[in-house]
Amino acid sequence: MYDRLYRARGQAENLTKLHKTQLASDRTSCRSAIANQVRLVFHAAVYWLILAMRDAIPKPRDLATAEFNTIRLTFLKIAARVIETATRVRLAFAAACADANLFRSAANALVPQAS
Repeated sequence: MYDRLYRARGQAENLTKLHKTQLASDRTSCRSAIANQVRLVFHAAVYWLILAMRDAIPKPRDLATAEFNTIRLTFLKIAARVIETATRVRLAFAAACADANLFRSAANALVPQAS
């Protein structure tokens, strides 16, 4: 019972804490209530995006269990040239980018599979 209920509750609290502290979702500083609600929806969307990205990282990598801020700094704050065509979007990284293979494997894991 301890493993099934109590630990799951603790994990949910940890994820809520990550949501509030590292995504700054508790900042509702707009004067309008609607603007604050939209802001909270955007924070929730970013939360699910980063959670999906963390699940897509291969398990032997350190980032598979990293906090949201580390994933945000690694994946979302990187310089790349974006090449957009009619059928795909390609990213060109610098030759010295050490995480290019990680980006490739995470992108392939996030592509929806045809059923």
